[in-house]
Amino acid sequence: MLSRVNRILPVVLLALACGPAPNTPHVSRDPISVRGWIADVEEAPNTSFRTVETEVARRTHLFQSTNLWIDNAPYVSGGVAENGSFILLDVPPGNVTITFSAPGAPAAHLVLERVPGNADVFIPGLLLKRDSVGLLDPKGVKVRLAARVKRPTPTGKTAIVAGLPVPVIDTPLAAMVDRLDYPNPPSGPTPIAIVK
Repeated sequence: MLSRVNRILPVVLLALACGPAPNTPHVSRDPISVRGWIADVEEAPNTSFRTVETEVARRTHLFQSTNLWIDNAPYVSGGVAENGSFILLDVPPGNVTITFSAPGAPAAHLVLERVPGNADVFIPGLLLKRDSVGLLDPKGVKVRLAARVKRPTPTGKTAIVAGLPVPVIDTPLAAMVDRLDYPNPPSGPTPIAIVK
């Protein structure tokens, strides 16, 4: 029995010393959150007649049909709400590609680069394209870090969001309470009549 343990023990110790496999996904110790909303999907010009009601129905269907994910990041959670707002939590920091799949945009890639750990990336007004995204409100894009400061303060670092350089801002802790919530997109046109 003792000789059997002596043969197994080195194998177990070797396995423990090697650690996890190199490409094994894991949860980051300093994950980021990515939030915003989808404004629409780029599509070919349509000559059909559109009304407020048909646009509300079209966009509701669009948002309900949209999926998003990050390859090789199985612990990311979140999704797209019926109003087009989206949130992703436990996203690895650094360089990340988020893929949106929607009718008319089968693989719209949102590329984030140089995002520091524990940041909150806020992206209002995404336009989903066939293989990329457009920023409809580039001035509204923010990369924030929770810090013990009295007012937002530039860190001197820059992140890249969909090709746009965005300054990383130290933000008071109290202002960061929304980083776990779906954002509220601006309200669009409301239907003339609601039938129940």
